[in-house]
Amino acid sequence: QVTLVESGGGLVQAGGSLRLSCKVSGRTDYVAAMAWFRQSPGKEREFVSGISDNGGYTDVAESVKGQFFVSRNNAKNEAYLEMDILKPEDTADYYCAGRDRDYPSQSEEDDTTWGQGTQDTVTS
Repeated sequence: QVTLVESGGGLVQAGGSLRLSCKVSGRTDYVAAMAWFRQSPGKEREFVSGISDNGGYTDVAESVKGQFFVSRNNAKNEAYLEMDILKPEDTADYYCAGRDRDYPSQSEEDDTTWGQGTQDTVTS
């Protein structure tokens, strides 16, 4: 079994930054590409950013381009999401996702392993 655990969420003022981490443990070979999704209150879960197995390809949603930055450290079995210039509309539960594929997907595939999520709240 493989487990993904997010950390780094919290409360931040608008204009501030947060750095989320996703630690992969257990059967780490089950996870290649990784991605971040978020779900705001009353809204559907949406794709935020993804990164390929070796970090050579990254994908960022248009709504947060230039604001969010994805990276990974395979030696530590971790992925990261740097969130800058945060706005109240960025308030959401953020989820880490992993797949045994080379490249991330913007959709919620059935073979995805999910973390339990971490809550980010951005105040005015």
